[in-house]
Amino acid sequence: MAPVFAHGALRLYLLALLESGPKHGYELIKALKERFGGTYSPSAGTIYPRLGKLEEEGLVATESAGRRTNYHITAAGLAELNRRRDELAGVESDISASVRRLADNLREDIRSNMRGLRADLAATAEAARASALSTDFRVPGRLPAESQRSLKEAEMMLQQFRDDLRAELRLHAGRQPLSPVALETLRTVLGQAGISIRNSLNS
Repeated sequence: MAPVFAHGALRLYLLALLESGPKHGYELIKALKERFGGTYSPSAGTIYPRLGKLEEEGLVATESAGRRTNYHITAAGLAELNRRRDELAGVESDISASVRRLADNLREDIRSNMRGLRADLAATAEAARASALSTDFRVPGRLPAESQRSLKEAEMMLQQFRDDLRAELRLHAGRQPLSPVALETLRTVLGQAGISIRNSLNS
């Protein structure tokens, strides 16, 4: 995958984020993640060395805030940012392009996974149909034992999937709001899964 930031662009963008007020490292990481709609989250190993370099150059300064270290832009840093406003606008444009590219990649991954899921569902449905055809229906209107077991297993799988995903969603939402990309991904995957399951059942 192409780099999210061109050389030197991340340092400039960190200055822009600090222009609105002091922030600690985690706040900067969170702000970047939100700017990218959750499609990209820089690591601490990416952010802190650049902050250290900015501090060495006198463009940011640090101050202790309890157990955390806050970074704030200096007068020299603000002057640097003002000199490079045009370049910053280009960085913003590049970020928007990166978000679109990452979202496109995510959608392609979803489509690829859904193709595999449809194939698995079709194979499972075919096996279930073959099993049902070979079952002796002794009691009219009542599902044979094998079909009952298959139905129960399918219902348990759906319930387990729902419970697991709901727990993950609640855990994530407890830390931060769901991004538009995450919601769109969930909507797309569930919609495609529903279509695939219905097609398999009706084929």
